[in-house]
Amino acid sequence: MTVEIGRGKSGRRAYSLDEIGIVPSRRTRDPEEVSTAWQIDAYRFDLPLVVCPMDSVVSPATAVAIGRLGGLAVLDLEGLWTRYEDPGPVLAEVASLDDVEATRRLQEIYAEPIKEDLIGRRISEIRAAGVTTAARLSPQRTVRYYKTVLDAGVDIFVIRGTTVSAEHVSGQAEPLNLKQFIYELDVPVIVGGCATYTAALHLMRTGAAGVLAGFGGGSGHTTAAVLGVAVPMATAIADVAAARRDYLDESGGRYVHVIADGGMARSGDIAKALACGADAVMAGSPFARATQAPGRGYHWGSEAHHPDLPRGARVKVGTVGTLEQILCGPSAVADGSLNLVGALRRTMAISGYSDLKEFQRVEVVVTPSTPPRR
Repeated sequence: MTVEIGRGKSGRRAYSLDEIGIVPSRRTRDPEEVSTAWQIDAYRFDLPLVVCPMDSVVSPATAVAIGRLGGLAVLDLEGLWTRYEDPGPVLAEVASLDDVEATRRLQEIYAEPIKEDLIGRRISEIRAAGVTTAARLSPQRTVRYYKTVLDAGVDIFVIRGTTVSAEHVSGQAEPLNLKQFIYELDVPVIVGGCATYTAALHLMRTGAAGVLAGFGGGSGHTTAAVLGVAVPMATAIADVAAARRDYLDESGGRYVHVIADGGMARSGDIAKALACGADAVMAGSPFARATQAPGRGYHWGSEAHHPDLPRGARVKVGTVGTLEQILCGPSAVADGSLNLVGALRRTMAISGYSDLKEFQRVEVVVTPSTPPRR
């Protein structure tokens, strides 16, 4: 629906996940009979949860723990784990900073150069545990470090930025040619973010195995305030899912997975993202609340320490339980922060669907009167 903003400008009405509700079906199921498994390329996961490449959430140790629980964690190869031999003292300092000095000090901490040998070592640490290994680079650093990443044996390569396009134009340097780059790799690539039908379709044509829908960042993101860039998540996911459907026809049957990225703090958000068409979700803040999280109750992303224009903040999220409790329960609270998978199973059961692909067809309604939960 197009809305007139003024005589010279119109815009689409877009919806956030808070404005969407899932409609129960006339047929219900037992939650135990519901499958939450999904697969990308040759890799199958019991849980449709991808943990964000953020230093406050993913370390080699937490990546292994999440992998053993059935999820996938993505290590940020431009974070503290590849800049410092022992990031422990630095993480402790970040957790002790007051809000006034946090951003400036984060910029100083992340000014430490990336050490190429640590990239290989961190990937090897995760790989040695026998779980699927996923790692992230930004588009700006992909060409420089990708060979080291592949040599270390990464299983899934993630190219993630606030916004990634297949047609970046630069007069200063040769931009990353995603289509040529992905074509030459022997591992599946997930790329994003994007938030429109056209941008998603172009990314799918590069040969990516998965596309990130959304701008990431979630609770600590200030991109809307700093840049004015914002697309509500429910609409972004639905638009990218429509691109997936049309690309499936265009390519003669090639399915590209849509992974919703950002703005999902509670179990209800995850269910609604999947209902809007996502195959899986990428989340950070729910796992930043784990007792094992490196952030020690604080959460921040790569945007928070940008050297010239920070577009994120370090936020206090607290601690609610272990990774296992957050993913699989049991829960002793009623706010959607624990037992994310149990809640998803129950939503699917109430709606009458037995697997995630079926659940994407669930009926939803728009509830614009719903007050924000935060």
